[in-house]
Amino acid sequence: MGYYVNVEPGVKLFVEDLNPGGSKTIVFLHGWPLSHKQFEYQFNVLPSKGYRCIGIDWRGFGDSDKPYHGYNLDRLADDIRMVVEALKLKNFALAGHSTGGAIAVKYASRYNSYGLSHLILIEAAVPVGFTKQTAEQLLKESLNDRPKMMRDITDMFFFQYISPPFADWFFQTGMQAAGWSTAAIIKMLSEFNLEADLARINVPTLIVHGTHDKVIPFNQAEEMQRKIRNSQLVPFHYSGHGSFYCERDKLNELLQKYVK
Repeated sequence: MGYYVNVEPGVKLFVEDLNPGGSKTIVFLHGWPLSHKQFEYQFNVLPSKGYRCIGIDWRGFGDSDKPYHGYNLDRLADDIRMVVEALKLKNFALAGHSTGGAIAVKYASRYNSYGLSHLILIEAAVPVGFTKQTAEQLLKESLNDRPKMMRDITDMFFFQYISPPFADWFFQTGMQAAGWSTAAIIKMLSEFNLEADLARINVPTLIVHGTHDKVIPFNQAEEMQRKIRNSQLVPFHYSGHGSFYCERDKLNELLQKYVK
């Protein structure tokens, strides 16, 4: 079921909460510029296996409110903490994809892994996001022809074949974001460095990364594994930046084994 959680005056986040009675909870944080809908092929399976799956749309994206402010990692992590408090979540796994992985790392660092049993980083934009050059190009495209930018992102996202209807669905998911929030996150992705935060993670961490990732290079996953204590890196050899779809069966099985 879907509902809204107030995270500050005038700002509500959309939360999809599937199988609330599940024995183990996984909270999913989507990537830029998407929404919780990117995890459709996890949500199709994991609730039936006994997992409670919670998808949160960040501010500015998906079905959440789209204010003009608050697009920095501290505020985005604070938003997640507000949802955790509202839902009274304890002993849950936090799974973040791409920029959602950066938000997950910031949450674990900023709040001393409050409520977490596990951290799961999927093609995470960690410890850094975009280069300045990439960000400048994407920002220019976003502010002048955002549909073309989203189409180009779709084309480079996946390693496996995707059908034209799937590409259209993925495109529309990205276009659901506001233009200003899409641009603000591009800028944010060129500014942060989470290297110091990695040393503060104190829960078991699973790192999943496509070896063909053209958005966040695989060597960043190797760096994460070196710098996060008690972490495990699982390469996905048939994925780019979208293992949640390209190797969805493998990812679903891995999540079930890791989060028991």
